[in-house]
Amino acid sequence: MEADRQISKKSKSNFYLAFNLLPEEKRDAMNTVYAFCRKTDDIVDEGNEPDELKYRKLHVWRVELEKSISGNSAYPILNRLAKTIKHFNIPLEPFFDLIKGVEMDIQQKEYLKFDDLLQYCYRVASTVGLMSIEVFGYKKKSTRDYAVNLGLALQLTNILRDVKKDAEIGRIYLPQEDMRKFDVSKSQIIDGGYDDNFKELMYYEAERAKGFYAKADNALDFEDKPSLFAARAMQHIYFRLLKKLEANEFDIFSGNINVSRFEKTSLALGVWTKYALIY
Repeated sequence: MEADRQISKKSKSNFYLAFNLLPEEKRDAMNTVYAFCRKTDDIVDEGNEPDELKYRKLHVWRVELEKSISGNSAYPILNRLAKTIKHFNIPLEPFFDLIKGVEMDIQQKEYLKFDDLLQYCYRVASTVGLMSIEVFGYKKKSTRDYAVNLGLALQLTNILRDVKKDAEIGRIYLPQEDMRKFDVSKSQIIDGGYDDNFKELMYYEAERAKGFYAKADNALDFEDKPSLFAARAMQHIYFRLLKKLEANEFDIFSGNINVSRFEKTSLALGVWTKYALIY
């Protein structure tokens, strides 16, 4: 469990701040789930290995995940994950869908339509939400819709923040049909061309992200809000990031736009305090 916690802490992730407020058993479980997600992502994102080798590593990872569920894996982290899955009765599909999502980063570097991008966002982000709510605990079926829509909103926010960084490694997640609509070219993004067309494109995608935040809010019943305070903290942090991007007119080429650690901690503690007595 300590190894999983260190992976979560080392990533300096927003997740780590939210997990720290959970009861110990759930905190340990979420650190293990996050460690799995982080390790899966790292297979594709770390190093300059050829795609063929990354495919092979992902295949081995998928097979070892299957082994951990049915018996024993060569990877201790997967064996810990299997225990967490069984203890909290987490469906297996999101874990394998996450691997498919990470694999998409090898298969394609661009997305033609927004619906294509949504499939990617579901696989790499909504799946994490579906894993997490089983650990957090919930009563209403609509909470699954909350997890799916919040995952889409968070991933779209990440994509808007990371346009420059992703372009530097050859990935452009902004849908090509939207880029054509606003007369923004691939070369413009790669070259860091910041103009009114680019701003309008980014505002357009931001409105789509806001739509998913709203859908998430509408799907979450008041009865489940106390147990999902960690997810709510994440929601507040990422929505603050989206508002900062808008306030800076999406000038992501001039410098990093982020939510400070102080702001993140304040937002997380604010949500936790609101529901602590109920929880």
